[in-house]
Amino acid sequence: MADKEPVAERPGAAEEEEDASAAAVGEEEDTGAQVAPIVRLEEVSVTTGEEDEDVLLDMKAKLYRFDKDGNQWKERGTGTVKLLKHKETGKVRLVMRQAKTLKICANHLVVSSTKMQEHAGSDKSCVWHAADFADGELKEEMFAIRFGSVENCKKFKDLVEEIAESLAKDECKDYEDGSSTAGLLEKLTVSESKSEQGVKAEPTESGKDAETKSEATPSE
Repeated sequence: MADKEPVAERPGAAEEEEDASAAAVGEEEDTGAQVAPIVRLEEVSVTTGEEDEDVLLDMKAKLYRFDKDGNQWKERGTGTVKLLKHKETGKVRLVMRQAKTLKICANHLVVSSTKMQEHAGSDKSCVWHAADFADGELKEEMFAIRFGSVENCKKFKDLVEEIAESLAKDECKDYEDGSSTAGLLEKLTVSESKSEQGVKAEPTESGKDAETKSEATPSE
């Protein structure tokens, strides 16, 4: 039985087949149709709550809070700590947000009793107590904050203490003014009381004169 002769392929046939396949794929991918978005997203203005405040300090730091149950320090987050002064009320608050998530990890007012202390002998960190509202409820917390340099820590510590001392002076002045006002009101009350007693005494003397005249008149 004679062997079949090999069929000779036409030159360029394989290349033409590949080109045809590529063209078919291209037609499937590039349809020319424009697909409209299913939902149109509107631009929303994002507010941070800091729009009505002036920035007094803005620094990078790492924050810790003391866990009373575990009796140990726990990292609260690394980010930016700010001291913000309200444009109308003049109140200053400390706010710190985590760098990546922007989650608030500290949010409380600086008050006259706020005191900064050096933490564990480190001149780059300090400790303080505060009534904090970072978790949505007011809680007494003890914080420790660590800066990258001694200069930044000193600047933060000095500014917080300066604000606290200024508030303490204002409170002392208000107390003195209140005491002075109370003293004036007390003196005024005493003076008014004496005046009322003098007014009441006059009719009594007139009555005595009338009785004397009545007794001196001879009866008919």
